Amino acid sequence: MLLLILVLLVSFHNPPLVTITGKVVKVVDGDTFDVLDSSFKTIRIRMNGIDAPEKKQAFGEASRKQLASLCAGKLVRIVKYSTDRNKRWIADSYVDGISLSHRMVQEGMAWHFVKYSSDTSLARLQQQARAKKIGLWSDPHAIAPWDYRSKRLRN
Repeated sequence: MLLLILVLLVSFHNPPLVTITGKVVKVVDGDTFDVLDSSFKTIRIRMNGIDAPEKKQAFGEASRKQLASLCAGKLVRIVKYSTDRNKRWIADSYVDGISLSHRMVQEGMAWHFVKYSSDTSLARLQQQARAKKIGLWSDPHAIAPWDYRSKRLRN
């Protein structure tokens, strides 16, 4: 029985694949940026646990600008967990030990991406931002990016 529990824990745990430090050289949108690693290779990072508004969506540009203010030109620590279908690294990212994903949700510039994340601290930060009506939560009809993309694909 103990062995079964251990096997289940290991199979559900998604350990990081790699950790690097690099400089943010481009902010694409509110949840994606490019980092230059120590070998001068550019790596596209998709922030783990969040989904930011699309570029043409309400708050899309505000979200991108907020992420840029937090990390553009700065050194970030990247903890990679996987690679998505677009070959972006799915990763946690930190500036001065502060999680960029947590800050974006806290400031109302991204959603907690519950489909791919069970991070209770992201859920709590989203509830707080929503209650304070900050950022995208100032819009009573805010549309989650996954719903926006789905609607765009149907049209």
